[in-house]
Amino acid sequence: MTQQQKGNISIHAQNIMPIIKRWLYSDKDIFVREMVSNGCDAITKEKMLHPDQECDYRVTVTLDKDANEIRFADNGIGMTAEEVEKYINQVAFSGAEEFLKNYEGDNKGGIIGHFGLGFYSAFMVADKVTIDTLSDSEGAEPVRWISEDGMAFTMETGDHTERGTVITLHISEEESEFLEEYRLREVLHRYCGFMATPVYFDMVKAEEPAEEKAADSKNSEGDESPKTDEAPKGPELINSTPALWLKNPKDCTPDEYKSFYHDVFHTFDDPLFYVHLNVDYPFNLKGILYFPKLTNDFGTKEGEIKLFSGQVFVADNIKEVIPEFLMLLKGVIDCPDLPLNVSRSFLQNDGYVKKLSAYITRKVADKLTGLFNTERDNYQKYWDDIHPFVKYGCMRDAKFFEQVKDTLLFKTTKGEYLTLAEYLSKNEGKVGKKVIYTNDPTRQAASVALYDNEGVDVVVMDSLIDLNFVSFMEYSAGVDGLSFARVDADSEAFQKEQTEEEKKQSEEDAKKLADLFADATGHKDLTVKLNALKDESLPAMLVQDEQGRRFSEMGRIYGQDFKLPEHYTLVLNASNPVVQSLIASEDGEKRTLLAAQLFDLARMSTRPLEKDEITSFLSRSNKLLEMLCK
Repeated sequence: MTQQQKGNISIHAQNIMPIIKRWLYSDKDIFVREMVSNGCDAITKEKMLHPDQECDYRVTVTLDKDANEIRFADNGIGMTAEEVEKYINQVAFSGAEEFLKNYEGDNKGGIIGHFGLGFYSAFMVADKVTIDTLSDSEGAEPVRWISEDGMAFTMETGDHTERGTVITLHISEEESEFLEEYRLREVLHRYCGFMATPVYFDMVKAEEPAEEKAADSKNSEGDESPKTDEAPKGPELINSTPALWLKNPKDCTPDEYKSFYHDVFHTFDDPLFYVHLNVDYPFNLKGILYFPKLTNDFGTKEGEIKLFSGQVFVADNIKEVIPEFLMLLKGVIDCPDLPLNVSRSFLQNDGYVKKLSAYITRKVADKLTGLFNTERDNYQKYWDDIHPFVKYGCMRDAKFFEQVKDTLLFKTTKGEYLTLAEYLSKNEGKVGKKVIYTNDPTRQAASVALYDNEGVDVVVMDSLIDLNFVSFMEYSAGVDGLSFARVDADSEAFQKEQTEEEKKQSEEDAKKLADLFADATGHKDLTVKLNALKDESLPAMLVQDEQGRRFSEMGRIYGQDFKLPEHYTLVLNASNPVVQSLIASEDGEKRTLLAAQLFDLARMSTRPLEKDEITSFLSRSNKLLEMLCK
């Protein structure tokens, strides 16, 4: 018979408890994981001792809202009084002083799981914790352990009659949120959804007052209501979805991958494709990474990659384990060799973790290159959705870029997908080692048409990331002299060959027109050039130096406002009848109207007109039409 025993936990609890509280301040719900994990560990030990024993092993979490209690029950190995004394009362003290030093300040991770402190996370939410346990050892007596502060305890003979342990948490008033069914259910699904041991959730139904029972038992006419055979709901299995990542990839079907994706991430959209990670050496790593559809505003999106340790949930999106650019994906990664609780500094400096991260990156790159080499048609179908992720990864990880650089595709305005090498080869002799692109095929349609007429492919670069990506490629692609230029960066490719006399005349006419356009548009610093273009139908185009435009766009991205960049040049087409009429006309009003109209038409291919500019444009158009009718 266990003699009643009172005492204090054999550790400097007055020092340890505040540290636990500080670390858990933002993650108090972690106590659920710790309690359930302890129960699962006890069951695992029982199975190891009695492998042939048939038993419905389970951990049951019971919510009793009326009693302000949450109970964690398992039918595992249980504990004797000596084991309670060892594992609960005597939290390992060796190295405790070093522990206190290591986890002072901002380094708050890695506490639970050290020195047996996982159990004591219960005191973050409970005023009182009770342990009722019975060991499976022959002749064992039940033990009851009670503590109201995590420091002082009482231990005595209990009345537990079945092998296993029940931990009862009397939830404090301040933490009553965990007594709400939806909240506790949420936490259980989060931490325990894939644990190897069955985890059940149950509720104690509130007792109705006697008078309400009597009232409910009668119908509106005062007669006894007929009895129903409705059975009370039993415990709900929390981890009903199998951990698909544990299966061999060869044994998984496409439907299983999709179903798992929908169940875990609560989405109706199918993933584009996925990568199944399955390695046992040099480290133990399993998982599935899904490629969801990404939009051009990917910068505001973040995926969801769940990190597990032996099927126990650790955290979402741990950047030290999962490369930053992969955070755009969804998936699960399970690494049993990682402890449940580790500090950020540990992850940042641990060589093992860095190898994990590098391996995950390589497997993703292998998947992309494999698709490109063996299923290019499908790869091209995916490209519009995955290219922001791939480009971001290239800029963030040099090794990733080296692996996938030959698979990077550029979509042309004609819907063709070309690698960089294919583009340069196809357009060799036309624009040199220059990639011509558009970030708005509709608005820049006139400029795109000019290149089409020259037989030059124009690629679409309309994602937010492309502004940085084009610069990255110029310096990193390994092609000497490689450059990217937007369709409106210059007009040299469309100019006719002119004699020296024609060039001189164009320069003289341009000088005369410069003052006209400055007065008509109000832009005194506007540069005006007069060139004969091959396409006579285009009267004018507004061009801007590529590097100057990139700088201006960067300024807008970072909060600066540039209504009209200073480096615009208005190129007038000397071959166009309207421009020729403008040069020859002596009608001052007509010249002013035409100049302003040509400028606005050219400007509309670069940006939308402002409200007052639209009003002026329409009024001016009406006047010009009236002149045509006279």
